[in-house]
Amino acid sequence: MDELNKRISSLSPAKRALLELRLKESGARLTTETITPRADRGPAPASFSQQRLWFLQQLDLSESPYNVPRAMRLTGPLDLAALRRALAEIAQRHDVLRTHFVNVDGLLQQIVTSDDIPLTVIDLSNLPPFERKSQTEQLVTAEATRPFDLAHGPVMRTSLLRLGEQEHVLLLTSHHIVSDAWSAEILFRELGALYDAFEKGSPSPLTPLPIQYADFATWQREWLQGAVLEEQLAYWKKQLAGVNDVLTLPTDHPRPPVQTFRGSYKSLTLPGTLSEQITEISLHHGVTKFMTLLAAFAVLLARYTGQEDIVVGSPIAGRNRQEIEQLIGFFLNTLVLRTDLSGNPSFSELLRRVREVALEAYAHQELPFEKLVEELQPERNLRYPPLFQVMFSSHAQAQTNFGLRGLKLEHLRTESNTSKFDLSLFVSEETDVRADGLDRRSVVCTAEYNTDLFDEATIERLSRQ
Repeated sequence: MDELNKRISSLSPAKRALLELRLKESGARLTTETITPRADRGPAPASFSQQRLWFLQQLDLSESPYNVPRAMRLTGPLDLAALRRALAEIAQRHDVLRTHFVNVDGLLQQIVTSDDIPLTVIDLSNLPPFERKSQTEQLVTAEATRPFDLAHGPVMRTSLLRLGEQEHVLLLTSHHIVSDAWSAEILFRELGALYDAFEKGSPSPLTPLPIQYADFATWQREWLQGAVLEEQLAYWKKQLAGVNDVLTLPTDHPRPPVQTFRGSYKSLTLPGTLSEQITEISLHHGVTKFMTLLAAFAVLLARYTGQEDIVVGSPIAGRNRQEIEQLIGFFLNTLVLRTDLSGNPSFSELLRRVREVALEAYAHQELPFEKLVEELQPERNLRYPPLFQVMFSSHAQAQTNFGLRGLKLEHLRTESNTSKFDLSLFVSEETDVRADGLDRRSVVCTAEYNTDLFDEATIERLSRQ
């Protein structure tokens, strides 16, 4: 900690301020509070986030908007025994991957089992090339969309498609109730380290985890009470007072009587010059790229809706305690960001407003969105989600070659054909490390939309604008 503080102190004031902004955006706020293991290793309460996801799944067990599918093509000589052992070790290391969820007297409990996560191997190598490709695509899509039974498990599935002697596709699918984007990085990193060790006949190189997810959930329930809860709620009640229930985006089709999750997506890559201009204007106004992009998105939504009060949701990592940094689990929280465009502000003024709102939200990020909804009790309507219907997310994503010893690995896009909201805009700054050692950066914008509301042409036009 002392060394970190020395490094931060050595930065220029501008760079130090920008670093602090980025830390707040990611939820990486340092804290000295310690979460300790539970004395009782029996059933534990679900976290607030888990409880809401469980409730949403009960509304329609036939849909799977909260599946988290990942697919990787493996090329080279695969050690199947080492892969099986690595996946089994990860399942034993992270209790949350062996957890079932049961409603006991109105309280959702998470129960850790001794279950293993078997690796299912499907051999497609004898099929003709065209049929093998078609079957692979169908299986990848089917696995990504197959619902989970949270009461009986498993909450994570692993499959291996054998396409040839040295070509495989590994499918890792979990329910969002036990995983988030940060968890994926942990999963890939540990899988690489364990496979490398087991393939060489060495023991696991990973150090024991200080706590498990159930310890965090128990601590969260006990901590978020009294003065802590009241302080968090006071801000959000004031910030969201009088907020519009619905952002009235013009849709191509009438809104169904019950929210659906059928979706699709459109992606585009911003020109390099535009990406550079975004960086320049952010530095000039002392804001992060996230804030600049959010302000621009708010302007676009205001043009489409005719509203001056623009409310969107935005995910934040929620990994602000050292004990949970290396845990697989659902720590992601959602902040409700309200942008005021009244008075026809200049873009400079709008950036100032967005910066102020964002920093205040980061300072009050401890309140789970699920608890916020429970306390505010907005008018509930099955036609749309509460508080916001549009999501905005912006993050940097480094495209690194995470390794499995002796294998070339390629991440494949999985098609879940779902959309959790009316519209979500995901902006990622991707970095490819090229063979010549130079980095190539690009900004990719992906619009995920509900196909029961919008036609593809509408979203394509919105994306270009």
